Amino acid sequence: MTSNTPPPSRRAFLRVFAAAAAAAPVAANADVFGFLRGSGDIRRLRMISDRTGESIDTIYWIDGEYIPEALGEITHFMRDWRNNKAHRIDARTLDIMAAVQRLVDTSEPFYLISGYRSPETNAMLRRRSSGVARNSLHMRGEAADIRLHTRSVGELFTAASFCSAGGVGKYTSSNFVHMDCGPVRTWGR
Repeated sequence: MTSNTPPPSRRAFLRVFAAAAAAAPVAANADVFGFLRGSGDIRRLRMISDRTGESIDTIYWIDGEYIPEALGEITHFMRDWRNNKAHRIDARTLDIMAAVQRLVDTSEPFYLISGYRSPETNAMLRRRSSGVARNSLHMRGEAADIRLHTRSVGELFTAASFCSAGGVGKYTSSNFVHMDCGPVRTWGR
């Protein structure tokens, strides 16, 4: 039997995905790794820095082990671009990002808006905006602000929220999503 109905669009898929995510039980720090299983025993991140123009494409986890050299490269890449200070990036945040990239089914690199933020930079940003947290997880290397050109902020927000593995902020007017490995919570519109 043939059908004249076209296959579902990506947007329709994500609407179903969002409905399933809303119905799923939420558990603090749920096993984000479940979203990474079946990915061939590797975890890879591709990113471009909106601020420095640098790019990175690295496998940071193989066969159950993090690769220290790759984590070091990511830490340097996600440094505070304003003063060139770096802080170890928490691998849990990287795992959330990798899971989100897998859930939205893209190999497009993330565009990094903000990774590590030094206390000096965070204080300066707080003076300019009420939306910057005093004790931001960016200062602990536990957060990233990212975007994708081929996916909406809403799609990224839905995927990250579905992971139930940390904080997810939706900044539609600024075109980015905040992801962190802190307590499970969501905010924004």
